[in-house]
Amino acid sequence: MLIAKVVGSVWATQKEKGMENIKLLIVQPIKLSKEPVGNSLVAMDRIGAGVGETVLIAQGSPAQKLAVDKNAPIDAAVVGIIDSFEGE
Repeated sequence: MLIAKVVGSVWATQKEKGMENIKLLIVQPIKLSKEPVGNSLVAMDRIGAGVGETVLIAQGSPAQKLAVDKNAPIDAAVVGIIDSFEGE
């Protein structure tokens, strides 16, 4: 899992089967120091996260299992909105 900041949204009128009615967000992984790390990615969101929020991201098959259609081409999903965290 990754900790990330929501930095934008994606709108697509044409999507693959299984992705209908799925909200897509652009998220930027961050370090525990809250500094960006790595590349941003697109994640499906069913819990209602918004731009500026810190979220928990699942990737790969755990993310795909969250889609209604288990064959949907989902690679990342928002699985939690983080209220706070601390670390070194």
